[in-house]
Amino acid sequence: MVKNCNLPLQLMFPEYDVIVVGAGHAGCEAAAAAANMGSKVMLITMNMQTIAQMSCNPAMGGIAKGQIVREIDALGGYSGIVSDKSMIQFRMLNKSKGPGMWSPRTQNDRMLFASTWREMLEATPNIDFWQDMVKELIVSRGTIKGVITGMGQTIYGKAVVLTNGTFLNGVIHIGEKQFGGGRMGEKGATGLTEQLVSLGFESARLKTGTPPRIDGRSLDYSKMEIQEGDEEIVGFSYLPIEKVKPKGQRHCWITYTNETVHEILKTGFEKSPMYQGRIKGSGPRYCPSIEDKISRFAERERHQLFVEPEGWNTVEIYVNGFSTSLPEDVQYKALQLVPGFENCRFFRPGYAIEYDYFPPTQLQFTLETKLIKNLFFAGQINGTTGYEEAACQGLMAGINAHRNVHDLEPVVLQRSDAYIGVLIDDLINKGTDEPYRMFTSRAEFRTLLRQDNADLRLTPLGHEIGLASDERLQLVKEKQGKVAKLKEKLAEYPVEPSAVNTYLESIGSTPLAERARALKLLLRPGITLKDMQEALPQLKETLNETDVLALEQAEIQLKYDVYIEKEKELVKKMASLEDLIIPDSFNYDKLSALSTEARQKLIKIKPRTLGQASRISGVNPSDVQILMVYMGR
Repeated sequence: MVKNCNLPLQLMFPEYDVIVVGAGHAGCEAAAAAANMGSKVMLITMNMQTIAQMSCNPAMGGIAKGQIVREIDALGGYSGIVSDKSMIQFRMLNKSKGPGMWSPRTQNDRMLFASTWREMLEATPNIDFWQDMVKELIVSRGTIKGVITGMGQTIYGKAVVLTNGTFLNGVIHIGEKQFGGGRMGEKGATGLTEQLVSLGFESARLKTGTPPRIDGRSLDYSKMEIQEGDEEIVGFSYLPIEKVKPKGQRHCWITYTNETVHEILKTGFEKSPMYQGRIKGSGPRYCPSIEDKISRFAERERHQLFVEPEGWNTVEIYVNGFSTSLPEDVQYKALQLVPGFENCRFFRPGYAIEYDYFPPTQLQFTLETKLIKNLFFAGQINGTTGYEEAACQGLMAGINAHRNVHDLEPVVLQRSDAYIGVLIDDLINKGTDEPYRMFTSRAEFRTLLRQDNADLRLTPLGHEIGLASDERLQLVKEKQGKVAKLKEKLAEYPVEPSAVNTYLESIGSTPLAERARALKLLLRPGITLKDMQEALPQLKETLNETDVLALEQAEIQLKYDVYIEKEKELVKKMASLEDLIIPDSFNYDKLSALSTEARQKLIKIKPRTLGQASRISGVNPSDVQILMVYMGR
């Protein structure tokens, strides 16, 4: 019999190098990165059963987002591996355009995605886990020291990464109903916003939403258009991950709303939280709710809906394009008028969620806050939307939190280095008053920042900082060697007119009048290396390469060489401004020639370089010239 068994209220935690708050996409990447680089990490989540939950659509990648996932993978992050292992369908989007626009996308098994992430995190020795809500930060003399949880546990750490997603004072809206929550069925997080505001941070509200989930057994797929996956499955990870076979992929489907559907939806507007002003936060411009679509685009008779399976072993369906916070009965009546949905049954209705975020102009490029040393923000707390945008921020915050506490130089990606660099640069310089989403159009150097070369761009850096493995670096070296040999062989291989003219005539290309090098043919519009190898079996034998990625890389480098070189020259010109450091003590108030807006923005953001200053919203070229004059340039 045990006597006097009065345990202390406070559990004895060790001091951690990095504490990560939240286990969504940003938190998972932050924890994995810091741990794999050698930090002792504590990952705190409100629910261990929802680690890496796909809160909205069961998919990764897409336009520009796919490039981000490949960059995460190239640096040594986990999102690409997890996506490939849980893939149920793969598509390379924008293949009809130039390679700078190609974007990989996977449809994923929602449950397998989350369980794979958890397994990988649990297999990482340096990560500890704790299930609880963080209600308070421990701050001393402007430096983070740890956190206090809802159950009263004090956990000390040298750095803290906040990745709270949509949970900070989250409120869920369905019609006239509203209740607290960070996700359907999960409570919101309270206390942190108020403390951060008391410490001097500025906060605001944003809104996002999600569509109803449907019982797939109640749908008539014969009335929809089938959407199949690609025959060639590239995936995201540059590691040799076993993927689903082309013929084994799950189908998606496409259907459409109609004017009758729109009329039914309009009957719910009087109870809509968005139209009645109960939602104050701005919603995502590029992923509007269905009610927003029919209001903003009243001239359209129909809107496209993507019918997406949630996984291998479930009948649950995600209705992409039908995000809504209208009353449940209106959602139901309207969906029943969509072709194929006449007898649909709901698993749960769509809803909107409103939450706190902190304008990201309050951050440094490392994602460390300007006000509190070693406190980092990543993900939707910074005003972004999307798994991919969150994951890459988590990765960079995890990297820099680790490097901060080990007195190492920070890692900052430039706009010419990666889409990740574009995203962070946009957030820090321009801020956002609506959920930020990445697009290829945001990247001025997108010909350089392609999805196919993320490993060549970033894996050497990932390896140098101790995140990307030796195996990854070796794969990059092998790829570079293969590409160099392929380019050399194509530049030398002679092609006789008799061997290729039949093929050229069949595609409407001018026949050869004399012998030419294979490279010259490849540079013609409409001719691909794959087609050339089929038309010229001897060329295929000469190249003797079965690595699809190496063949693709060689072709892109050769066909787009002129454009690539032009962008490299532009990068060099832009870099000259990045080298001009603005002293911390620089007094913008003395520059009366600056516009009032420019002066206010420069004082608030305090750019490190003239390059950064030139990208701040409200700072125009004449303001930059004035700065250059006063800096003696």
